[in-house]
Amino acid sequence: MAERRAVPVYLSLEEAAECMSVSVKTIRRWIAAGTLPAYRCGKRAIRIKLEDLEAAPRQIPSARW
Repeated sequence: MAERRAVPVYLSLEEAAECMSVSVKTIRRWIAAGTLPAYRCGKRAIRIKLEDLEAAPRQIPSARW
């Protein structure tokens, strides 16, 4: 029997933003900066692999005000 490969899970920008507790605008900035890889599906839809999102660096909030 051939091994079955796991199918990657893709998220919309809205879903990715919700997972990371940031805005969609921030997700778009990360994509533009090259920090977060994204894939175009069709003419307009942009999707992000869940594993790429989990590997994305997260900023630690500063304790200073």
